Amino acid sequence: MKILLLNLYYPPDTSATAKMAHTVVDTVCIHHRVTVLCGRPSYDPTERRPWRPYQTENADLVCIVRAGSTAFPRFNMGKRLVNYLSYVMLAVPRAIFFDCDVVLSMTDPPFQGIVGALVSMLKRKPYVYNIRDLYPDMAIGGDIVSPGILARVWEKLHRWALRRADRVIVLGEDMRARIIAKGIEASRVVVIRDGADILPAEEALSAPDPDVVRAIRNKFSFALLHAGNLGFYGAWNTLLTAARKLSSEGVGLVFVGTGAQRTAVEVTAAGAENIRFLDYFPSSKIPSVLAAADAHIVTVKRGLEGVVVPSKIYGILAAGKPIVAVAPKESDVVALGLRQGFAVAADPDKPAEVVNVVQGLMGDAKKLKAMGEAARASAPSYDRAGELQKYVDLFDHWN
Repeated sequence: MKILLLNLYYPPDTSATAKMAHTVVDTVCIHHRVTVLCGRPSYDPTERRPWRPYQTENADLVCIVRAGSTAFPRFNMGKRLVNYLSYVMLAVPRAIFFDCDVVLSMTDPPFQGIVGALVSMLKRKPYVYNIRDLYPDMAIGGDIVSPGILARVWEKLHRWALRRADRVIVLGEDMRARIIAKGIEASRVVVIRDGADILPAEEALSAPDPDVVRAIRNKFSFALLHAGNLGFYGAWNTLLTAARKLSSEGVGLVFVGTGAQRTAVEVTAAGAENIRFLDYFPSSKIPSVLAAADAHIVTVKRGLEGVVVPSKIYGILAAGKPIVAVAPKESDVVALGLRQGFAVAADPDKPAEVVNVVQGLMGDAKKLKAMGEAARASAPSYDRAGELQKYVDLFDHWN
Protein backbone atom coordinates (compact mmCIF):
# COMPACT_ATOMS: atom_id res chain seq x y z
CA MET A 1 0.00 0.00 0.00
CA LYS A 2 1.02 3.65 -0.38
CA ILE A 3 1.81 5.50 2.86
CA LEU A 4 2.34 9.25 3.18
CA LEU A 5 4.41 10.19 6.26
CA LEU A 6 4.25 13.78 7.51
CA ASN A 7 6.99 15.03 9.85
CA LEU A 8 9.08 18.19 9.69
CA TYR A 9 12.31 16.44 10.66
CA TYR A 10 13.91 13.58 8.77
CA PRO A 11 17.60 12.62 8.40
CA PRO A 12 20.06 14.26 8.08
CA ASP A 13 18.24 16.05 10.93
CA THR A 14 19.10 14.34 14.20
CA SER A 15 16.00 14.98 16.32
CA ALA A 16 14.39 12.05 18.09
CA THR A 17 11.42 12.11 15.71
CA ALA A 18 13.73 12.23 12.68
CA LYS A 19 15.60 9.16 13.85
CA MET A 20 12.43 7.29 14.73
CA ALA A 21 10.72 8.26 11.48
CA HIS A 22 13.70 6.87 9.59
CA THR A 23 13.66 3.67 11.64
CA VAL A 24 9.95 3.12 11.03
CA VAL A 25 10.25 3.93 7.33
CA ASP A 26 13.21 1.56 6.94
CA THR A 27 11.06 -1.27 8.29
CA VAL A 28 7.76 -0.45 6.60
CA CYS A 29 9.19 0.31 3.13
CA ILE A 30 10.14 -3.34 2.65
CA HIS A 31 6.43 -4.18 2.64
CA HIS A 32 4.77 -0.94 1.48
CA ARG A 33 5.52 2.13 -0.64
CA VAL A 34 6.43 5.13 1.53
CA THR A 35 6.64 8.83 0.67
CA VAL A 36 8.07 11.13 3.33
CA LEU A 37 7.01 14.78 3.22
CA CYS A 38 9.43 16.65 5.48
CA GLY A 39 11.16 20.04 5.67
CA ARG A 40 14.61 21.37 4.95
CA PRO A 41 17.28 20.13 7.41
CA SER A 42 17.88 22.61 10.23
CA TYR A 43 19.89 20.71 12.87
CA ASP A 44 23.35 20.60 11.29
CA PRO A 45 24.72 23.70 9.47
CA THR A 46 26.81 21.46 7.18
CA GLU A 47 23.65 19.74 5.98
CA ARG A 48 21.68 22.86 5.04
CA ARG A 49 20.07 22.73 1.60
CA PRO A 50 19.50 25.58 -0.89
CA TRP A 51 15.93 26.82 -0.92
CA ARG A 52 13.51 25.28 -3.39
CA PRO A 53 9.71 25.10 -3.02
CA TYR A 54 10.05 21.31 -3.10
CA GLN A 55 12.96 18.94 -3.59
CA THR A 56 12.57 15.25 -4.28
CA GLU A 57 15.13 12.56 -3.58
CA ASN A 58 14.99 8.79 -3.57
CA ALA A 59 16.67 6.74 -0.86
CA ASP A 60 16.46 3.03 -1.58
CA LEU A 61 12.74 2.22 -1.59
CA VAL A 62 11.62 5.57 -0.14
CA CYS A 63 10.64 8.80 -1.87
CA ILE A 64 11.59 11.87 0.20
CA VAL A 65 10.00 15.20 -0.66
CA ARG A 66 11.40 18.21 1.21
CA ALA A 67 9.17 21.26 1.42
CA GLY A 68 11.07 24.55 1.30
CA SER A 69 10.59 25.45 4.94
CA THR A 70 12.87 27.98 6.58
CA ALA A 71 15.91 26.39 8.21
CA PHE A 72 16.69 28.71 11.11
CA PRO A 73 18.76 27.20 13.94
CA ARG A 74 16.33 25.52 16.31
CA PHE A 75 17.68 27.11 19.51
CA ASN A 76 15.59 30.26 19.07
CA MET A 77 11.94 29.46 19.81
CA GLY A 78 10.58 32.29 17.66
CA LYS A 79 12.58 31.24 14.62
CA ARG A 80 11.74 27.61 15.23
CA LEU A 81 8.06 28.58 15.07
CA VAL A 82 8.73 30.16 11.68
CA ASN A 83 10.27 26.85 10.57
CA TYR A 84 7.12 25.07 11.75
CA LEU A 85 4.68 27.39 10.01
CA SER A 86 6.60 27.61 6.74
CA TYR A 87 6.72 23.80 6.61
CA VAL A 88 2.98 23.46 7.17
CA MET A 89 2.12 26.14 4.61
CA LEU A 90 4.06 24.28 1.92
CA ALA A 91 3.48 20.71 3.04
CA VAL A 92 -0.33 20.75 3.21
CA PRO A 93 -0.94 21.85 -0.41
CA ARG A 94 1.65 19.36 -1.66
CA ALA A 95 0.26 16.52 0.44
CA ILE A 96 -3.18 16.89 -1.10
CA PHE A 97 -1.84 15.85 -4.51
CA PHE A 98 0.07 12.76 -3.37
CA ASP A 99 -1.49 9.45 -4.28
CA CYS A 100 -1.67 7.45 -1.05
CA ASP A 101 -3.83 4.92 0.77
CA VAL A 102 -3.15 6.13 4.32
CA VAL A 103 -1.71 9.22 6.03
CA LEU A 104 0.78 8.76 8.87
CA SER A 105 1.75 11.72 11.03
CA MET A 106 4.26 12.17 13.85
CA THR A 107 4.61 15.13 16.23
CA ASP A 108 7.01 17.63 14.65
CA PRO A 109 5.90 20.34 14.64
CA PRO A 110 4.00 19.92 17.91
CA PHE A 111 0.68 20.55 16.14
CA GLN A 112 1.48 18.07 13.35
CA GLY A 113 -1.21 15.69 14.57
CA ILE A 114 -3.82 18.32 13.73
CA VAL A 115 -2.21 18.94 10.34
CA GLY A 116 -2.21 15.21 9.58
CA ALA A 117 -5.89 14.95 10.49
CA LEU A 118 -6.69 17.85 8.17
CA VAL A 119 -4.75 16.30 5.29
CA SER A 120 -6.40 12.91 5.76
CA MET A 121 -9.84 14.54 5.88
CA LEU A 122 -9.23 16.51 2.66
CA LYS A 123 -7.91 13.37 0.96
CA ARG A 124 -10.61 11.14 2.49
CA LYS A 125 -7.98 8.63 3.55
CA PRO A 126 -7.43 6.67 6.78
CA TYR A 127 -5.29 8.45 9.35
CA VAL A 128 -2.64 6.97 11.67
CA TYR A 129 -1.36 9.36 14.34
CA ASN A 130 1.96 8.38 15.95
CA ILE A 131 2.34 10.41 19.14
CA ARG A 132 5.94 10.90 20.24
CA ASP A 133 5.27 13.63 22.80
CA LEU A 134 1.72 14.54 23.76
CA TYR A 135 0.84 18.14 22.92
CA PRO A 136 -0.46 20.53 24.09
CA ASP A 137 -0.14 18.68 27.42
CA MET A 138 3.65 18.76 27.11
CA ALA A 139 3.76 22.49 26.35
CA ILE A 140 1.53 23.33 29.30
CA GLY A 141 3.11 20.90 31.77
CA GLY A 142 6.59 22.04 30.76
CA ASP A 143 5.64 25.71 31.25
CA ILE A 144 6.26 26.46 27.56
CA VAL A 145 2.68 27.63 27.03
CA SER A 146 0.54 29.19 29.75
CA PRO A 147 -3.00 27.91 30.35
CA GLY A 148 -5.38 30.19 28.51
CA ILE A 149 -7.29 30.60 25.28
CA LEU A 150 -4.42 29.37 23.08
CA ALA A 151 -4.06 26.19 25.12
CA ARG A 152 -7.84 25.60 25.12
CA VAL A 153 -8.14 26.03 21.35
CA TRP A 154 -5.08 23.82 20.79
CA GLU A 155 -6.53 21.10 23.01
CA LYS A 156 -9.92 21.28 21.29
CA LEU A 157 -8.31 20.91 17.85
CA HIS A 158 -6.08 18.12 19.12
CA ARG A 159 -9.06 16.15 20.43
CA TRP A 160 -10.68 16.55 17.02
CA ALA A 161 -7.49 15.11 15.44
CA LEU A 162 -7.53 12.19 17.88
CA ARG A 163 -11.16 11.43 17.02
CA ARG A 164 -10.31 11.66 13.32
CA ALA A 165 -7.53 9.07 13.63
CA ASP A 166 -8.28 5.47 12.73
CA ARG A 167 -5.35 4.42 14.91
CA VAL A 168 -3.43 6.36 17.55
CA ILE A 169 0.04 4.94 18.24
CA VAL A 170 1.45 5.74 21.69
CA LEU A 171 4.71 4.92 23.47
CA GLY A 172 3.43 3.35 26.68
CA GLU A 173 0.45 2.33 28.78
CA ASP A 174 0.54 5.62 30.71
CA MET A 175 0.22 7.59 27.46
CA ARG A 176 -2.53 5.23 26.30
CA ALA A 177 -4.47 5.98 29.49
CA ARG A 178 -4.10 9.70 28.81
CA ILE A 179 -5.52 9.36 25.31
CA ILE A 180 -8.43 7.17 26.41
CA ALA A 181 -9.22 9.76 29.11
CA LYS A 182 -9.69 12.31 26.31
CA GLY A 183 -12.64 10.27 25.05
CA ILE A 184 -10.92 8.11 22.42
CA GLU A 185 -12.04 4.49 22.01
CA ALA A 186 -9.57 2.13 23.65
CA SER A 187 -9.62 -0.20 20.63
CA ARG A 188 -8.11 2.55 18.46
CA VAL A 189 -5.16 3.31 20.76
CA VAL A 190 -2.16 1.03 20.15
CA VAL A 191 1.02 0.83 22.23
CA ILE A 192 4.22 0.51 20.16
CA ARG A 193 7.32 1.15 22.22
CA ASP A 194 10.62 2.39 20.83
CA GLY A 195 12.45 -0.60 22.24
CA ALA A 196 16.17 -1.27 21.88
CA ASP A 197 18.51 -3.66 20.12
CA ILE A 198 18.72 -6.60 22.51
CA LEU A 199 21.55 -9.12 22.63
CA PRO A 200 20.60 -12.78 23.13
CA ALA A 201 20.46 -13.66 26.83
CA GLU A 202 23.32 -16.14 26.43
CA GLU A 203 25.61 -13.54 24.84
CA ALA A 204 27.82 -11.69 27.32
CA LEU A 205 27.88 -7.92 27.34
CA SER A 206 31.09 -6.44 25.97
CA ALA A 207 33.60 -4.92 28.37
CA PRO A 208 33.13 -1.15 28.68
CA ASP A 209 35.76 1.35 27.56
CA PRO A 210 37.78 2.13 30.71
CA ASP A 211 38.26 5.77 29.66
CA VAL A 212 34.52 6.27 29.43
CA VAL A 213 33.96 4.57 32.77
CA ARG A 214 36.65 6.73 34.36
CA ALA A 215 35.17 9.92 32.91
CA ILE A 216 31.74 9.14 34.33
CA ARG A 217 32.57 7.53 37.67
CA ASN A 218 35.37 9.92 38.58
CA LYS A 219 36.11 9.07 42.25
CA PHE A 220 32.53 8.33 43.23
CA SER A 221 31.90 5.14 45.18
CA PHE A 222 28.33 5.01 43.84
CA ALA A 223 27.51 6.61 40.49
CA LEU A 224 23.99 7.65 39.51
CA LEU A 225 23.72 8.49 35.81
CA HIS A 226 21.16 10.49 33.87
CA ALA A 227 22.05 9.97 30.21
CA GLY A 228 19.90 11.85 27.73
CA ASN A 229 18.03 15.07 27.13
CA LEU A 230 17.66 17.55 29.97
CA GLY A 231 14.28 18.85 28.90
CA PHE A 232 11.23 20.35 30.57
CA TYR A 233 9.91 16.99 31.77
CA GLY A 234 12.35 16.15 34.57
CA ALA A 235 12.14 16.60 38.36
CA TRP A 236 15.55 18.27 38.30
CA ASN A 237 15.32 20.22 41.56
CA THR A 238 14.34 17.07 43.45
CA LEU A 239 17.33 15.21 42.01
CA LEU A 240 19.77 18.01 42.79
CA THR A 241 18.52 18.40 46.35
CA ALA A 242 18.85 14.66 46.95
CA ALA A 243 22.32 14.56 45.41
CA ARG A 244 23.56 17.30 47.73
CA LYS A 245 22.30 15.33 50.72
CA LEU A 246 24.14 12.23 49.49
CA SER A 247 27.43 13.99 48.82
CA SER A 248 29.10 12.90 52.06
CA GLU A 249 28.31 9.24 51.29
CA GLY A 250 30.36 9.14 48.10
CA VAL A 251 27.37 9.32 45.75
CA GLY A 252 27.85 11.14 42.47
CA LEU A 253 25.08 12.35 40.15
CA VAL A 254 26.33 12.58 36.56
CA PHE A 255 24.40 14.11 33.67
CA VAL A 256 25.45 13.12 30.16
CA GLY A 257 23.70 15.10 27.46
CA THR A 258 22.26 18.47 26.56
CA GLY A 259 18.79 19.98 26.41
CA ALA A 260 16.70 23.07 26.98
CA GLN A 261 17.10 22.88 30.77
CA ARG A 262 20.77 21.98 31.02
CA THR A 263 21.98 25.54 31.67
CA ALA A 264 19.34 26.10 34.36
CA VAL A 265 20.16 22.76 36.00
CA GLU A 266 23.88 23.58 35.95
CA VAL A 267 23.22 26.94 37.62
CA THR A 268 21.14 25.29 40.35
CA ALA A 269 23.83 22.64 40.89
CA ALA A 270 26.67 25.16 41.15
CA GLY A 271 29.04 24.41 44.02
CA ALA A 272 28.03 20.77 44.43
CA GLU A 273 31.20 18.73 43.91
CA ASN A 274 29.32 15.45 43.49
CA ILE A 275 27.17 16.71 40.58
CA ARG A 276 28.83 16.67 37.17
CA PHE A 277 27.81 17.49 33.61
CA LEU A 278 29.30 15.84 30.53
CA ASP A 279 28.52 16.19 26.85
CA TYR A 280 27.30 13.28 24.77
CA PHE A 281 29.86 10.62 23.93
CA PRO A 282 30.17 9.24 20.37
CA SER A 283 27.44 6.74 19.52
CA SER A 284 30.00 3.91 19.47
CA LYS A 285 30.59 4.57 23.20
CA ILE A 286 26.95 4.36 24.27
CA PRO A 287 27.26 0.78 25.61
CA SER A 288 30.20 1.92 27.75
CA VAL A 289 28.23 4.93 29.01
CA LEU A 290 25.33 2.71 30.01
CA ALA A 291 27.65 0.23 31.73
CA ALA A 292 29.54 2.86 33.74
CA ALA A 293 26.86 3.64 36.32
CA ASP A 294 25.77 1.71 39.39
CA ALA A 295 22.19 2.80 38.63
CA HIS A 296 20.43 5.01 36.08
CA ILE A 297 18.06 7.87 36.78
CA VAL A 298 14.81 8.07 34.81
CA THR A 299 12.71 11.07 35.80
CA VAL A 300 9.29 12.43 34.90
CA LYS A 301 7.90 15.32 36.91
CA ARG A 302 4.41 15.13 38.32
CA GLY A 303 1.71 15.97 35.80
CA LEU A 304 3.71 14.74 32.81
CA GLU A 305 3.21 11.00 33.32
CA GLY A 306 1.90 9.71 30.01
CA VAL A 307 2.77 12.99 28.32
CA VAL A 308 6.38 12.00 27.82
CA VAL A 309 7.61 8.38 27.88
CA PRO A 310 11.42 8.16 28.19
CA SER A 311 12.60 5.69 25.55
CA LYS A 312 16.04 5.41 27.13
CA ILE A 313 14.54 2.85 29.54
CA TYR A 314 15.01 0.06 27.02
CA GLY A 315 18.70 0.68 26.40
CA ILE A 316 19.27 0.64 30.16
CA LEU A 317 17.50 -2.72 30.42
CA ALA A 318 19.61 -4.09 27.56
CA ALA A 319 22.71 -3.02 29.49
CA GLY A 320 21.48 -4.92 32.56
CA LYS A 321 21.44 -1.88 34.85
CA PRO A 322 19.04 -0.95 37.69
CA ILE A 323 16.82 2.12 37.42
CA VAL A 324 15.98 4.70 40.04
CA ALA A 325 12.64 6.04 38.81
CA VAL A 326 11.99 9.54 40.11
CA ALA A 327 8.51 9.70 38.68
CA PRO A 328 4.81 9.39 39.59
CA LYS A 329 3.56 5.89 40.30
CA GLU A 330 1.28 6.07 37.24
CA SER A 331 4.25 6.38 34.86
CA ASP A 332 5.34 3.40 32.79
CA VAL A 333 8.85 3.33 34.21
CA VAL A 334 7.51 2.91 37.75
CA ALA A 335 4.71 0.47 36.88
CA LEU A 336 6.93 -1.74 34.72
CA GLY A 337 10.01 -1.38 36.92
CA LEU A 338 8.33 -2.41 40.15
CA ARG A 339 6.40 -5.24 38.52
CA GLN A 340 9.42 -6.68 36.74
CA GLY A 341 11.92 -5.91 39.49
CA PHE A 342 14.41 -3.68 37.67
CA ALA A 343 13.53 -0.37 39.35
CA VAL A 344 12.99 1.35 42.65
CA ALA A 345 10.78 4.42 42.76
CA ALA A 346 10.70 7.78 44.50
CA ASP A 347 8.15 10.58 44.48
CA PRO A 348 9.35 13.33 42.08
CA ASP A 349 8.38 15.98 44.64
CA LYS A 350 10.18 14.40 47.62
CA PRO A 351 14.00 14.54 47.65
CA ALA A 352 14.04 12.57 50.93
CA GLU A 353 12.51 9.57 49.14
CA VAL A 354 15.24 9.71 46.52
CA VAL A 355 17.86 9.76 49.28
CA ASN A 356 16.24 6.77 50.98
CA VAL A 357 16.02 4.57 47.87
CA VAL A 358 19.61 5.36 46.87
CA GLN A 359 20.88 4.59 50.35
CA GLY A 360 18.90 1.35 50.23
CA LEU A 361 20.67 0.32 47.01
CA MET A 362 24.09 1.32 48.32
CA GLY A 363 23.60 -0.82 51.40
CA ASP A 364 22.28 -3.90 49.62
CA ALA A 365 24.65 -5.24 46.98
CA LYS A 366 22.50 -8.35 46.60
CA LYS A 367 19.44 -6.28 45.70
CA LEU A 368 21.42 -4.14 43.26
CA LYS A 369 22.68 -7.25 41.51
CA ALA A 370 19.18 -8.79 41.39
CA MET A 371 17.77 -5.61 39.85
CA GLY A 372 20.46 -5.68 37.17
CA GLU A 373 19.62 -9.30 36.38
CA ALA A 374 15.92 -8.44 36.26
CA ALA A 375 16.70 -5.63 33.83
CA ARG A 376 18.56 -7.95 31.47
CA ALA A 377 15.79 -10.56 31.76
CA SER A 378 13.11 -7.96 30.95
CA ALA A 379 14.92 -6.51 27.95
CA PRO A 380 13.80 -9.08 25.32
CA SER A 381 10.19 -8.01 25.88
CA TYR A 382 11.14 -4.64 24.39
CA ASP A 383 13.22 -5.77 21.43
CA ARG A 384 13.14 -3.06 18.77
CA ALA A 385 12.61 -5.50 15.90
CA GLY A 386 9.49 -6.87 17.55
CA GLU A 387 8.11 -3.40 18.20
CA LEU A 388 8.77 -2.27 14.62
CA GLN A 389 6.96 -5.33 13.29
CA LYS A 390 3.84 -3.93 14.94
CA TYR A 391 3.94 -1.02 12.45
CA VAL A 392 3.99 -3.48 9.57
CA ASP A 393 1.11 -5.44 11.08
CA LEU A 394 -0.86 -2.23 11.57
CA PHE A 395 -0.52 -1.11 7.94
CA ASP A 396 -1.27 -4.61 6.69
CA HIS A 397 -4.70 -3.99 8.21
CA TRP A 398 -5.60 -1.76 5.25
CA ASN A 399 -4.32 -4.14 2.56
